[in-house]
Amino acid sequence: MEYTDIAYQVSELIATITIARPRRLNAFRGRTVEELLHAFKRAWADPAVAVVILTGAGDKAFCVGGDQIEYVENKSYGTSANGLWEIDELHLAIRDIPKPVIAAVNGYAIGGGHVFHVLCDITLAAENAKFGQAGPKVGSFDAGWGTAILTRTVGEKRAREIWYFCRQYTAQEAYSWGLVNKVVPQAELMEEARAWARETAAMSPMALRTLKHAFNADSAHAYGQAKMAADVMRVFGTSDEAMEGKNAFAEKRKPDFSPYR
Repeated sequence: MEYTDIAYQVSELIATITIARPRRLNAFRGRTVEELLHAFKRAWADPAVAVVILTGAGDKAFCVGGDQIEYVENKSYGTSANGLWEIDELHLAIRDIPKPVIAAVNGYAIGGGHVFHVLCDITLAAENAKFGQAGPKVGSFDAGWGTAILTRTVGEKRAREIWYFCRQYTAQEAYSWGLVNKVVPQAELMEEARAWARETAAMSPMALRTLKHAFNADSAHAYGQAKMAADVMRVFGTSDEAMEGKNAFAEKRKPDFSPYR
């Protein structure tokens, strides 16, 4: 596959996958999801890869979720070449690849981008990183992995706060909640991520594979919840209520959800 929305590089047993849409703050569309899914499967199958780093291009954003401008213009985020919107499959690839995945959060990790980092095994954050959800503001939600794994990470009260209020949290706040493993200066983020990657790449691959499956087993039952949530989101996504959130975002105004109470 020829990548247009991401970059992929392998060195020192490390595959670095970079979301490369900085003009849209690395928001994803259907093509982006397709390429990310391809890249994770590529890293999965490659014996020259022991660990994956997921990051975003530029110094402003890791990923701010689905491209709302794309949705307003086309009434969807777009699909892959096979006609499917494969965000569920991407979530599973991040979760199930039998190699550690390190999120190097170099700026905003919002919405679907926040879900990405939560699904990664380890999160390292630049000092300027910001974390949070935006779904209820823009007529969207992730009632699957984006809630189930977040709850296990920060606890139910914090998870509800993150989703219900759509606030943005600093890297230090995220660290204090256990949402981030370490905070470093922006200029040191990628080298720190590579240092962590080199350290885990020296470990027994079978041991790491088994440990990852063991950690995942605790929340495996949420798979059905995630599929149900995705189906509901597909129906809800083009409703008048959801489009009010998306149109408000595109028009840079506050949404008016009062007709849908």
